[in-house]
Parts: sequence; structure tokens; C-alpha cells
Amino acid sequence: MAPSVVVAQDLKASALSSAAPLAIAIGAGAFAVIAVGIIRTVMQESRRRDRRALEQIASLRALVDEYEALLSGSREVTILWPENVEGTPKILGQASAILPAGRRSDAVLKFSSWLDFDEAERLARLVEGLRTDGHAFETSLTTRDHRLVRAAGWVLGGSAAVRFRPGQAAPNPAAIGSTAAMRAEFCDLLSLLSKPAFLRDSNDRLIFANGAYLRLAEALGLSGSESAPPELIDREQVQRRRAMIDGGEPVTLEIDLATQGRHKWVETVLDGGTAGYLVPLDRDLETGGSLGIAHMGRVINMLATPIAIFGPDKELVQYNSAYAEFWGLGSDFLTPGLDERAILDKLRTDGLLPPVPDYHAWRSQHLTAYKLEAPREDEPWHLPDGRTIRAIAAPAGPKGGVIYVFEDITARLELESTNRALSSVQRESLNALSEAVAVFGTNGRLTLSNPRLMSLWKLPISELGQNPHIDQIAEACGRVMPEDGQPIWRDLKRGIIDLNPTRTDTTGRINRADGRLLDYAITRLPDGQTMMTFLDVTESANYSRVLKERNDALIAADQLKDAFIQNVSYELRSPLTNIIGFADLLAADGAVLSERQRSYTDYIRASSVTLGVLIDNILDLANVDAGIAELKPELQDISALVEKARAGLSATFPEVGGEKPVNLVVDIEDDMPPFVADGTRMVQILYNLLSNAARFSPPGGEIALKISTRGDRMLFVIEDEGPGLTDEMREAIHAHIDAPTAGGRQRGAGLGLTIVRTFVNLHGGTVTAERRDPHGSRLVVNLPRDAALAGVAE
Repeated sequence: MAPSVVVAQDLKASALSSAAPLAIAIGAGAFAVIAVGIIRTVMQESRRRDRRALEQIASLRALVDEYEALLSGSREVTILWPENVEGTPKILGQASAILPAGRRSDAVLKFSSWLDFDEAERLARLVEGLRTDGHAFETSLTTRDHRLVRAAGWVLGGSAAVRFRPGQAAPNPAAIGSTAAMRAEFCDLLSLLSKPAFLRDSNDRLIFANGAYLRLAEALGLSGSESAPPELIDREQVQRRRAMIDGGEPVTLEIDLATQGRHKWVETVLDGGTAGYLVPLDRDLETGGSLGIAHMGRVINMLATPIAIFGPDKELVQYNSAYAEFWGLGSDFLTPGLDERAILDKLRTDGLLPPVPDYHAWRSQHLTAYKLEAPREDEPWHLPDGRTIRAIAAPAGPKGGVIYVFEDITARLELESTNRALSSVQRESLNALSEAVAVFGTNGRLTLSNPRLMSLWKLPISELGQNPHIDQIAEACGRVMPEDGQPIWRDLKRGIIDLNPTRTDTTGRINRADGRLLDYAITRLPDGQTMMTFLDVTESANYSRVLKERNDALIAADQLKDAFIQNVSYELRSPLTNIIGFADLLAADGAVLSERQRSYTDYIRASSVTLGVLIDNILDLANVDAGIAELKPELQDISALVEKARAGLSATFPEVGGEKPVNLVVDIEDDMPPFVADGTRMVQILYNLLSNAARFSPPGGEIALKISTRGDRMLFVIEDEGPGLTDEMREAIHAHIDAPTAGGRQRGAGLGLTIVRTFVNLHGGTVTAERRDPHGSRLVVNLPRDAALAGVAE
């Protein structure tokens, strides 16, 4: 039984293990099917919500379109300002309901185009209060064509809306009855006007006046009420007005209302009475009346210039914000009716008035402005805070009073001071010039000049005036220089009066009859003026002529010198050749000569060689000075160059008369790199260096020649045992001379070191000299290893 149980358990385990993958696959498939179904359901529900939202949006848009169409079709105009201050307002409705014919709809936003100034300003203040502070309003407006418009403003969330509704048209006089209801309605209309208006009954009695009329009457010292207003005109004017009404004509009068200035009286006939209004005339602003002052206050408040108006009783009537800011006074202090003396006292206390010894006398003098009949400008006020101001006082009107205008001229004075200083510097600079300067305007008159012009042309400026014309200058020059003064200035005039915009600046030279040479220049200035400058070049021209003559003479002398040197050198070479030939013949072995004679012959031969070298040096120097000396760089054998120089040295300094020969020690560095140079010139350089050292060395003295390389340079160092290098010898390398030095067996030849310096420079090298310790001298020649690449020529 035990084996059977084990077998059964093995069968169950194998069955479960084979069924697990199938169960997992079935579960995954079922989950995927359920997930797909859920996702499809969610997507269908989302599509249904989107369709419902789109339908709602479409219905709302249609509803908005209907409302806008409804508003556009009405005779009301609604303006919607968005929450954004810079946003463009939206206009709904028929703008033609309130605008004059032919105007565009956006003209409704320009209140001054369809409203009077006062009405437009009042509406602008109401709209500003609505948009900034949310103050709703409702009012009536009168258009320029005397139509009545009702305006209402309210807040819509963060936006603002204003609606304009046209009121009833002006009533027809024939249609206005005498009933109390109709009269009350007409009084309501008059009460909405901003201008003084009134109503009379059939007995010519005032039965109604609006608030503007009552305020005007109060300003005139008259009292009354809305139903019993006072009469503003006298009996004579009433009778004139009545005669015009009885004649069936509208009344239009100009009346003088004392302190309130002149007004236009307009009155028309109604059924059962008359109605009229008053309009202040523009010239009434000069009278200082309250209505004129109010209008003036609106004007001056927009100005940046400090302005204050005081009445005849020295009380403050009007000022602008620039005045308060200019003096640092607040609106709580600057109240209408404030005495000017109180303002002056406060300014003095604050340290804002000029520091004067007697303040009360200064204030009394200042207050005399109330007696002025014409504007007056005081002396500049220099304030303690550093400002300088200008005060102007003018009469405010025939009734008295004064208008003060203040201006801060500190910056202007500083600018004027700077300008004067700059002009002074320019004037001094102009006067200090050696050139004569004249600036002519477009009218041909002299606008600027310096004293040099007067002295150069001998002009009597005191006789010509401050701004003489160019013709006057030409005449004056003709009198002092009768030969050519006037013709010269006549020719110059053409360049000055030429107004062609394409003309160019001109220069030239004037040769006057008195022998003076003048260089002139005519320059066109940006502002249209013409500047002319003259420079006396007589002396410089003479100097230039003399220098040119001397230079020509020196060139001729130099050419003559070169020709002389060449001719003399060639002429000397022929007899020198004969001397050398005969000396060689005498020194031959077949000649019978004594020892002394043979010694003399050797001296002749050595001197002849030295003379030949001297002639060659002279010719070479002449070629260098003439600029025709050229190098022929070739690859050189340094040892061969040294041997040629040694041979020349032996010929120049032979062993004669028992003197010891020159002991030349040559040290050439091993593995020398290639050296490219002119072989002939290098032999001359080495020969002259060695002969110079031998000339100033004692007999039998040692001369060392060391040749080495340093980078791309070749160094030739010659050392001797002579008495040493003196200052004269050091200067000889740079000054074309060989100074003699005591202690040698010969004096200097005169051209050796000059030849060395010349040919070394041609190769692009340098020569330096220094003293040896304890005695002797050292000359170092530094040359490039390739003279062809150096390309240096003196």
C-alpha cells in the first residue's frame, strides 16, 4: 500500500504542474477582456460629455449673438470696458442714436466730439470713477446739437459698462401747454443743464431757475430760490428784451454781470411764457470772474509752469499743481482765500525766499504788483537751496488782482555760464591762432574773426563796423593795397557766396604784390556759413627755397665727390701697379741688393699693398654711399675665407728689418654649419679686423680669431694684446673714423673699421667692441648664417 500512495501523490503533483500555465493564460485573457470593456465604456462616456459641452457652448454663443443683436437693434448705446485697463472697449447698439450724422461708431468714445467741453469733462470724470473705484452713476447730458442723453454706468464683475439712452427731443414751443404737469416736466429738463437757465410765465415773471443760475446769482450777491429766482438784468435790459420778444424775435443779448464778466443772454418764446439760458463769453476770462477763473484753472493746471492767481484783495484764487510742487506747499495749506502775505511768511520761515536784510521792505515792494498795469519781471531770486528763479507778475484783469508766473532758471544760468566760458575759451583760442580766421554768413557779412585777420590784411575794423559785408572788406583792402587787394577779395567772394549744396572745400595760395605769400582755405560749415583761413607762409616758403637750393648744392657736391673719388682711385691704381711691379722685380732672387736695400724693397711692397687696400676701401665706400653696393651671397668655406684674410695680412705686415711677424691664432669650432655670405666682402671684413688688430699690437703680439655659432648666428671674435680699447676707438666703429691709439707700431689707416661696419650691416649683422682684462681689446662680429634670408642692406 505504501508504494501505491507514493505513486498517487506523484500523479497529482505532475497534474498540477502541467495545469498552472493554462490557468495563468486563462486569467490574463479574462483580465484583458474586462479591461478593454471598461476602457471602451469610459471613452464612450467621455465622448458623450464632450458632445454635451459643445452643444452647451453653441447654445450660449447663440444666446450671446441674440443678445448682441437685440442690443444692436435698439436705440441705446452700451460701452463695455474689459477688466484689463489697456483692453479695447466694445460698443453695442446704434451709435447714430446719440452721434451726429456721418460719424463712425467709435467716435462715441471721444466724448468731446459730441459733447460740450464741460459735459465731456464731467462724463470723463464719472467714467474714470466707475472704472477705477467702481462708483456707479446715472446722469443726463446735453449734446452739441442740444439733444438730451441719459447716461448710466455700473460695474460688471471686473468690467465696467456705460449705457447711453437718447432722451426726448427739445420740446416744440407750440406743443408746450400751460398745464402744471407739462411745466414741471420742462423745469426738470432745465435743471439738468450745466449752464444757467430760467423759465418765465406769461406775465414775464421768473418762475424757475436751475442750480447754475442760482450759483451765478449768489456770486453776484443776489439771493433767491429755485421757484423765486432773482433777476440778473436791470429794468432797461428787461424792457429791451421784452420789445424783442413782442416783435416775435428770439432774444440774444450781451450783458455785463459785474465781477462775473460778460455773458450772452439767449431767450425764446414758449406757449405760456419764455425760457432762456446764459453763456459766459471767452473774453470774460480776463475779468477774473469766478466762472472765468474756473475755466482758467482747468487750463493752467495742465501747464508745467508754476502759476498762481490772486484777487484784488490779495487772496488766493487759483493755482496749479506745478506751483504747489515748486514751493513745496500742500493742498491743505493752499486753500482759496489764503492771503498772499501768509504764503510769503511761510516761505520765509521754510527758508525758500531770497535772504534780504529787510524782509518787510522786500515784501512791501513785492506786493506793489497789485498796482501794475503791465507785466513786470523782477530781478532773479537767488534762493538759499541753490535755485535761481525768475518771477513775473501781470495784472489779472481790470478789477484788480495779479497773476504770478515762476520759472526755475538755475539750469539755464549754468548752461549760459558754461556757454560763456566755452565761448571765452574759443575766443581766446581763436585770437591766439597764427592763422587769420574769418567766418561769413549766408548774407555775405562777417560774423566771426580774429585780430590776425585785421593785421594780415591791414583792415581798419573800427571803420568797417561790427559785421561788415565782404564788399566793404574788399573796398577797404583796395584802399590799403591798391595793386591787388580788391581783385584778390573779388575772387575770394565767389567761393564765399556760392550756395551750391554740392560745392566742395577749396584751398590755394595767394601771391600778393607786396611779396607776401598766403595759403588760404575755404570751408563750408554745417549751418550754411563759410569759414576762410589765411596763413602767412612767406618766411617758410623762403626757408623752403633756401633749403632746396642748399640740398641741390649738396647733392651736386656729393656727386662731384663720388666722381672725384672714383677718378682719383682709378688714376692712383695705375702708378700703384707699376710701383708694386718694380718692387717685386727688385725683390726677385736675381737682383743684387744689400740687406738694407732689400729691407727697403719689402717696405715698398708692404706699403703698396696697404695703399691698394686703401684704394679698394675708398671705392667700396663710394659704392655704398651711392647705393649701388650689392651682396652676392654664396655658400662659403670658412677655412678658405680665413686663409685669404691671413695671406692679405702677411702681405701687409711682412717680416721686415728683423721685426717679428704677426702671430695669428685661429680657432674654428668643429662641425660648423653651412655659411652663406658674400665671399669677397667677408675676406675684406676679416682682413680689416685682423689688420686693425695687428696695427695696434706690439711686434710679435698674438692675435686670436675665434669662429663659432650661436643658434642661427655666426660669431667672429678678434682679440689682441694691444694697449686696450679707448673711447675714441669705440666711437670709430660708429663714427666712420679710426682713432689712433698709442702703443702700436703704426697709426690707424682711417677706413678699416668703417669698411667693416658697412659690410657687416650689409649682411644684417652687428659689430661690438669691448676692453679685455688686463690689456687688449675684443671685437665681435655677429652675422646671420644665411645673408640671403636676412635681406638687409644699408
